[in-house]
Amino acid sequence: MKTLENLETPCLLIDVERMDRNIQAMADMVSQHHVKLRPHAKTHKLPSVALQQIAAGAVGITVAKVSEAEVMAAGGVTNIFIAYPLVTASKIERAIRLSEQIELIVGVDSLAGAQQLEQCASRLGHSLQVRLEIDTGFRRTGVLYEQASALAVEIARMPHLRLTGIYTFRGSLLAGKPTLDVAAAGQEEGTLMVQLAERLRAQGIAITDVSVGSTPTAASAAAVEGVTEVRPGTYVYYDRMQARLGLCGIEDCAGSVLVTIVSRPSANLAIIDGGSKTFATDVQPGMDPLQLRGFGHIMDLEDALLVRLSEEHGMLDLGPLAQAANLQVGDKLRIIPNHICSTVNLHNQIIMQCGDAFEQLPVLARGMLE
Repeated sequence: MKTLENLETPCLLIDVERMDRNIQAMADMVSQHHVKLRPHAKTHKLPSVALQQIAAGAVGITVAKVSEAEVMAAGGVTNIFIAYPLVTASKIERAIRLSEQIELIVGVDSLAGAQQLEQCASRLGHSLQVRLEIDTGFRRTGVLYEQASALAVEIARMPHLRLTGIYTFRGSLLAGKPTLDVAAAGQEEGTLMVQLAERLRAQGIAITDVSVGSTPTAASAAAVEGVTEVRPGTYVYYDRMQARLGLCGIEDCAGSVLVTIVSRPSANLAIIDGGSKTFATDVQPGMDPLQLRGFGHIMDLEDALLVRLSEEHGMLDLGPLAQAANLQVGDKLRIIPNHICSTVNLHNQIIMQCGDAFEQLPVLARGMLE
């Protein structure tokens, strides 16, 4: 029987009771605003969790890649939005085959991409439901906001594409800059997109879906009249970054990495068996606006910091209180990572913990990059 003491480390633990609360709380919040919830599955990468989110009220899920959509569909999910531009014939053909089995929406952000979708759909005698991605300041994918109307007109003319919505990812940006004021950021995001949707409708384009909102901005964006859908992802587990943004408390974080101390070279230094192959490093310490200290929150050791990572080693700087805890080689610690989504993708499996019971699950959509 698995216990916390005999689990092999490093491993990723998910507290089921916390996860359940997080899923229900987001569903309840979104329903109060009478908008649709379409969680991004990038965080958990598990069809079983996606189905739990749908059972709680979500209309479907969001993914980034065709391969992720295929895994989710094979696991029983029947309504999927690929929020990513598909621009190669092979991926578009896979998406079309999938759309014959489930309700599928795909993203597009350029005329070249739309032409590829149209050509493939025409050749296969199929139509695709698409949403136009808008860059509202994040400077990633998405047509520039001021150029969106012209592109939408071109896409709407294509006979095998059904342009039904617009979407954006903006994160915690306000007036073009990173911010901790996520409420104002979400309101601005929602307002920008609703205004654009109204302009497109005035041009005769039947936009029905206005899809916005990451975990930081979901609540405030959902409150903007005219927004129809939000796509938070991280909320299912939460992480240290979301706690710093004020979206949750550390006690709400369902995901943590269990590690073992493998060396104690000095009083203020402990080495754990989790490094950059275990913890995501995309959310770095000391960066604005979060100004996080270290690569994760070490539970029950308030002045210990995970200050440095190599591939297989994590270096802990121990303050006076942590030194007084008299940590020994072989002791286990739990660390809440800065970013849970990328951390999950480093692990082949997770351990679902419900009280004293542990269940090992493969992360089925891990590494689905194409």
